[in-house]
Amino acid sequence: MEVIIDKGCGLDVHKETVVACVMGEGIKKEIRTFSTMTEDLYRLKSWLSEKGITHIAMESTGPYWKPVFNILEGSFEVILANARHIKNVPGRKTDVKDSEWICKLLRSGLLAASFVPPQAIRELRDLTRYRRKLTQSISSEKNRVQKVLEDANVKISSVVSDTFGVSASRMLEAIMAGQLDTEAISDLAVGKLKCKKAELKKALVGNFQEHHRFMIQASLDHIESLEKIIAGLDQEIDRKLADYHQEYELLQSIPGVKEQGAASIIAEIGVDMGRFPSEGHLSAWAGMSPGNNESAGKKKSGKTTHGNKNLRAILTQCAWAASKTKNTYLNAKYYSLVGRRGKKRALIAVGHKILIMVYYILKTGMPYKELGKDYLNRRREDKIVKGHMKRLKDLGYEVAIKKAA
Repeated sequence: MEVIIDKGCGLDVHKETVVACVMGEGIKKEIRTFSTMTEDLYRLKSWLSEKGITHIAMESTGPYWKPVFNILEGSFEVILANARHIKNVPGRKTDVKDSEWICKLLRSGLLAASFVPPQAIRELRDLTRYRRKLTQSISSEKNRVQKVLEDANVKISSVVSDTFGVSASRMLEAIMAGQLDTEAISDLAVGKLKCKKAELKKALVGNFQEHHRFMIQASLDHIESLEKIIAGLDQEIDRKLADYHQEYELLQSIPGVKEQGAASIIAEIGVDMGRFPSEGHLSAWAGMSPGNNESAGKKKSGKTTHGNKNLRAILTQCAWAASKTKNTYLNAKYYSLVGRRGKKRALIAVGHKILIMVYYILKTGMPYKELGKDYLNRRREDKIVKGHMKRLKDLGYEVAIKKAA
């Protein structure tokens, strides 16, 4: 293999050890093993500096690469490679041979660097991901409350759409306080739910025991504590976003992208789109673009590629919100696909569109410009007309087309 990098180092990173292999002009191949304790990582850094190493490559192994990367990133050109792209030749596999193989690939220029955002964005990413996990925990606790109510045969969810809405929450508080009079509890309904008072009375008749009260109270206490933590995370996220206020506001001009969505997108991809050569590279990195799988002229499954699962989930949520908007291009795009491709594929396609919009908004600094719900029809007008004419002719009709004044 042709050598492109004069002096390089390959690191095989594990939880407790790091195996380093150095090669290059004027350097005798040498392999050393260091522990992942901070003191030993600084010894590794000093050793590499003494050897005149300029480039370092390592696999993205779980969370174990992070402390090594944090110490080395300021002094060397560090390449974090996708483990799926580093496949050693078959045979004996050892940590020493892995580090040597990584070093050879590095010096030959055969390793593509993974996207690693700056420190500030990485900190913001930790906050938004943790917030998302806590939100999922709250949803789990709410489902657990619903399960306990069903066990007590309190069928309130059969009447109300949201068990934790205003009316249902007031009723649940009354039940937890020991109120068992269904007439009094049903009177707590507000809004349109007042019309379902008779159904509520039937739904509230159950076999509510002290055990149910204890279980529900435990879940409610847990939800309250999680909400307090989320409130603190929101304050810290807002503080971290102060340096990206303009980009944060611009992203919210996209239908379906609100405060949390914009914050999470910035946390996952940053604001510097110069790190991605094109919107296609960003889509592939996120796992939102269709894959290519062709052999012998035959196209096989084109399912989306592996990518950033967190960003993919955020974009799917934004796509679902965009599909509910009115008179927008994204809404029209969703309904043009959902009938023939299904909801899941339609949401991925709309999420892909949102990601492309994000790329150009961050790159140009210009807000989103709404195309309108008729954009797709105007763009494919001739094709739509020909398709309808063909269908009518197949049914035995003579068709003459004349444009309306």
